[in-house]
Amino acid sequence: MAKIAVLGAGIMATALTFPAADNGNVINLIGTHLDDEIIDSIKADGTHPVLGLKVPETVKAFYFTEAAEAVKDADIIMSGVNSFGVEWAGEQLAKLARPGQIILSITKGMRADEDGTLHILPDVLKAKMGPLADQVDWAAIVGPSIAGELAVHHLTCVTFCAEKQEIAEKLAALYRTDYYHVWTSTDFIGNEVGSCMKNIFAFGGGFAPGMLKKMGKENDKYVMYNYAAALFGEGARELKQMVVLMGGDPLVTENLGGVGDMFVTTMGGRNVRAGTYVGEGVPFSEIRNVKMKGVTLEGVAAIGVVGEAVEKLTDRGVISADDFPLVRALYRIVAHDAPLDLPWSTFFGGER
Repeated sequence: MAKIAVLGAGIMATALTFPAADNGNVINLIGTHLDDEIIDSIKADGTHPVLGLKVPETVKAFYFTEAAEAVKDADIIMSGVNSFGVEWAGEQLAKLARPGQIILSITKGMRADEDGTLHILPDVLKAKMGPLADQVDWAAIVGPSIAGELAVHHLTCVTFCAEKQEIAEKLAALYRTDYYHVWTSTDFIGNEVGSCMKNIFAFGGGFAPGMLKKMGKENDKYVMYNYAAALFGEGARELKQMVVLMGGDPLVTENLGGVGDMFVTTMGGRNVRAGTYVGEGVPFSEIRNVKMKGVTLEGVAAIGVVGEAVEKLTDRGVISADDFPLVRALYRIVAHDAPLDLPWSTFFGGER
């Protein structure tokens, strides 16, 4: 049994309290300054208003103003904010964490320097934590895990990755149940890069449905699985290429943190919905500012970061102009309002 403090009361961070609570761990769920309504609801009757489920009775909810009390004596602090709040979370952890704790990150994405050098988000957290970052242990959760499915105990398989094998195993034992199956890995970089890239390619999961709708064929017998499968295949190829570029083990892309996670992410969600509008022919600026105004699109944000970085890395000669053709095409769509016109002949190493 361990004491786990969770920073962020979003649906994924909250869903992860279910297997942890089932194993008898003490869990303090801390809302950010943006989560007061969620904490209000949990304190009132135990219901998470977005999940639409009651959290485990042993989970105690805290407002952010109570964070210091909630993390006191915690063995683990989970960073559960979305990718837009990672720098903020790192600044808070610098004040709240203490040496010897485990920092468990569940946020997916990357950041880039001005020259295009890419960084996984745990490294962004570390940079904001200063010297304390070297006095804690680091771990992350990757893999195909839809929050609502996990919360209602549908079978879920994930990977806990950590810089030290003993930390990964310790965490796995705290969370593993008969419905939440956990594997471990010490390839921190490979798994984190894969989990970012899968969000990028999920955007393309909406293209075919959107194109069918535009043609008035969304109810036809013959759909566009061929198109979607080819797009998925190129996405998997570029995911692997990015893992190698960042120094990870390419084998992780074949597992839960790679194509496994990419599959479930392309099955639906906000990024897929945005991609569906693209398939219908809607310029992305209209999607961002009208159709989905105010909607958090982490996959689209990742396209912006990685797509711009790919261009800069090409200019520096780090990668070839032929590398990452799908990432480049998606970047043109979201950053320059380009229409959907994928360069199929450049995929899979180039059509001979």
